[in-house]
Amino acid sequence: MSSAASQEILTRGPEGTSLAEEAYAVIRSKIITLELEPGSLISEATLMAKLNFGRTPIREALRILANEKLVEVFPRRGMFVSNVDVENLAAVSEVRAVLEIKAAELAALRSTKSDRAITLELIKEIDAIKGEPEMRKLIQLDQRIHHHIYECTHNEFLASSLDNYYAHALRIWFLALDQVEELSEAIIEHRALLEAIAANDGKAAAKAMRDHVEGFETSIRKNL
Repeated sequence: MSSAASQEILTRGPEGTSLAEEAYAVIRSKIITLELEPGSLISEATLMAKLNFGRTPIREALRILANEKLVEVFPRRGMFVSNVDVENLAAVSEVRAVLEIKAAELAALRSTKSDRAITLELIKEIDAIKGEPEMRKLIQLDQRIHHHIYECTHNEFLASSLDNYYAHALRIWFLALDQVEELSEAIIEHRALLEAIAANDGKAAAKAMRDHVEGFETSIRKNL
C-alpha cells in the first residue's frame, strides 16, 4: 500500500493537534498497513528524515505506540515494529467479542439524533457498493463504521480501548488481504448492524456484531 493510502487509516491519537499527534497518526498508519514491516528495526533518524518531524515528536509517538503494543522496545537491541502473529488472532477476537458486542448494544441505546443521521449515511454507502470496489475504499468504510459505533457509545474509555484492539485486528487483515475474497461481503454485513443501531435495538445490534466478529476470525483463519 502506498504512503498516501496508509495515511488514510483512521486513528485516535492523543488529544490536541500537536506534532506528536501528527507523527503518531502517520507512523501508526504505516504500522497497521504493514508499510513499516512487522519485525523491522525502527530508526528515529530515518523516520525524522522521511516524515519531516523532529526527534521529540517521533519519540513521543513511538512511546505511545509501544504502550499500544504496536512497537516493541528491547534494551541494548533497539526498537522494532511488533510482529503480526496470526496466533494472536484468537486472543484479539476474544477481547473484541466482549467489547465490540457491548459497544454495539450501547450504541443502539445511546445514539443521538445526529448519530443516527451518520448511521443512515453509512447504510447508504453500503448500499452503493457495486461490482468489485477498490479494497482500500472498503477498508476505509469498515474503519469509519467501527469508529462511528465507538463514538455512539459516548464512552471515551470504551472507544479508546476498542480502537486499539481494532488496530491489531486490522494488521492481521492486511496480512491476509491478498487471500481474502469476501471483503465486500464482510462490509455489506454491517448493514444489519447499522440498521439495528438506527432502530435503537440493542439486542439485535449485539447479535449482529457478534456474528461479524466471529465471521472475521473464521474468514482470516481460512485464508492464512
